[in-house]
Amino acid sequence: MMADKQDFLVEIGTEELPPKALHGLSLAFAKNLELALADAGLSHAAVRPFASPRRLAIRVDALQLRQPDREVEHRGPPLKVAYDDDGNPTRAATSFAKKCGAPLEKIEQENSGKDPRLIWRGVQKGRTAAEMLPDMVQLSLDQLPIPRRMRWGSGEAEFVRPVHWVLLKLGKDVLDATIFGVRAGRTSRGHRFMAPGEISIGKPGQYESLLEKKGKVIVDFSRRMDIIRKQVGALATEIGGRQQLDEALLEEVAALVEWPKALAARFPDAFLDLPPEVLIATLQDHQRYFPVFASGDSGKLLAAFITVANLDSQDPATIIAGNERVVQARLSDSLFFWQQDTKAKLEDRVDSLKNVIFQRDLGSVHDKSTRTGALAADIAKTLGGDVRLASRAAMLAKCDLLTLMVGEFPELQGIMGRYYALNDGLPKELATALAEQYQPRFAGDDLPETITGRSLAIAEKIDTICGIFAAGQKPSGNKDPFALRRNALGCLRILIERDCDLDLRELIKSSLRRQPVSTDDGLGQEIYDFMMDRLKAYYQSDPDAGISPDMFDAVLARKPGAPLDFHRRLLAVRSFQKLDAAESLAAANKRIANILRKNEDELPEEASRALLREPAEVDLFERLQDMSKRLEPLHREHRYQDSLEKLAELRVPIDTFFDNVLVMDEDADLRGNRLALLGQLRDLFLHTADLSRLQT
Repeated sequence: MMADKQDFLVEIGTEELPPKALHGLSLAFAKNLELALADAGLSHAAVRPFASPRRLAIRVDALQLRQPDREVEHRGPPLKVAYDDDGNPTRAATSFAKKCGAPLEKIEQENSGKDPRLIWRGVQKGRTAAEMLPDMVQLSLDQLPIPRRMRWGSGEAEFVRPVHWVLLKLGKDVLDATIFGVRAGRTSRGHRFMAPGEISIGKPGQYESLLEKKGKVIVDFSRRMDIIRKQVGALATEIGGRQQLDEALLEEVAALVEWPKALAARFPDAFLDLPPEVLIATLQDHQRYFPVFASGDSGKLLAAFITVANLDSQDPATIIAGNERVVQARLSDSLFFWQQDTKAKLEDRVDSLKNVIFQRDLGSVHDKSTRTGALAADIAKTLGGDVRLASRAAMLAKCDLLTLMVGEFPELQGIMGRYYALNDGLPKELATALAEQYQPRFAGDDLPETITGRSLAIAEKIDTICGIFAAGQKPSGNKDPFALRRNALGCLRILIERDCDLDLRELIKSSLRRQPVSTDDGLGQEIYDFMMDRLKAYYQSDPDAGISPDMFDAVLARKPGAPLDFHRRLLAVRSFQKLDAAESLAAANKRIANILRKNEDELPEEASRALLREPAEVDLFERLQDMSKRLEPLHREHRYQDSLEKLAELRVPIDTFFDNVLVMDEDADLRGNRLALLGQLRDLFLHTADLSRLQT
């Protein structure tokens, strides 16, 4: 290694860190430090983050030991301020010289410009990395995305968890620093149970291997995930099943252990009678165990699970037995909930919804279900679905909230409704709709497949948005307690991706009419604008979609009612932008829009053939008449892309018109006729989108 470069290592040892946040904190720490090094002009090789339940660490390879010297220039006070009338230096001059670290006679005078002043040019010596790194580390830690920091002991330091040790090494040297009130040293600590003592770190490059061999800690987060993945997969195969790993669970388990050891366990077969989602919620979400699925694609579960211990035990059977007792107790509770819940039908719980408040101004959950049912019926009718089924599904949709199972597992709302509906002998589509009402629950989630499910999901989301807006609790900043942004995006996704040709303005208007609070005339437009903002974000979130903000604005200017229609127009504009004629026609539309906007005279509805004089305007008039006839069936069938492709044929006659015809002729009749011709042309283009808004 070159003498002017050394490896750097920092480790912050803490009490157990939040498992769901650990990986993100580790990556953010590394990113912050890398940015700080770049700002300081210190070059380096790889930056490697490490993380385990009790530590955040970073190793920077081949870090430059000193900043390069750089030329600097400091402008001082004007000469009339720097010197008095007798030419003697003032306090302003001497203070500037002191600040620059140079004698006053070395300070130059800049006489160029209107305001001559003192100026110092020199070389600023680069600082050493050893001087700068402690502050960089502290700043990188202070900037971590920690929602709530904690204090410990009698000190004033604040961090996500109490800090117990700090390792800070540049090459073989320990840096002189105090982080979070803890003096930096050369030692790390091993596994809390298997190797709890201190471990001296010689060179930063030895950190990972020393902790693994002496400390029984695998500090590489990604490597721990891979180890767990392989161990769990091998055990699942060994017991005759397969593993269907949930990546979020895998990451969380990796954040809980420093020395992973997977162990297979079982539970009684009788619990397989429970819905699989209940088993998965118990094992995976509540206990952080890995369920085991039967081989093949049946999706059935085996009466087995895999737990990951944080040590090599001499008596793994005891650990397995302990985990089995915990699981059996939890599943016994779930089986009791199921048996009790199925003693009553969903229908029997409808009246009880009157006792559950949805929102103070909007009434009970029963009131909301009634509003949702009426809107869902209207939607189902438009989509060609079963109106009665949609209405009934809406009234039963929230009944599972009153069950013991959903009380214990709130994440199963809707899912359990489906099972209870099937158990009650209700139609399969209705039962499926009860689960589909919450879709999509998150970005990329599935969308409702049934018409009843789509009708219910759209109605439910629209009623929530309109009701909360009407109650004066629209989202502001980061506050969105009713998840209106997510509801809006979910509704729009269903309308677009499931080909539901529904007018959003009419849905909003219909929902607002049913709200129990009075609303003003502008609220519907405000809600529409709110949802259009979410739609814009929907397209911008996918860089591969090829939808630019100006394309979106071009379509939005036409104010389409149906999001599906909006989407089709947008795709047409995207295709239009790829045409050779696009730039010329967009520019022409801008020009026409500007000309018509400035005109204050009343224009005829159509241009008159008798008032045409120039060959170019005659040609454009005739092309326009022909084009109008050709576009009529395309407009009727909403074939926007075909329409814009046809309009591209007008590029040459439009360019020729502007090259050869004076629109603003002194003759008022000729001028008015030519403006009317441009107005007809603009109307044709405006049918799909306002192309004048496209960037050229």
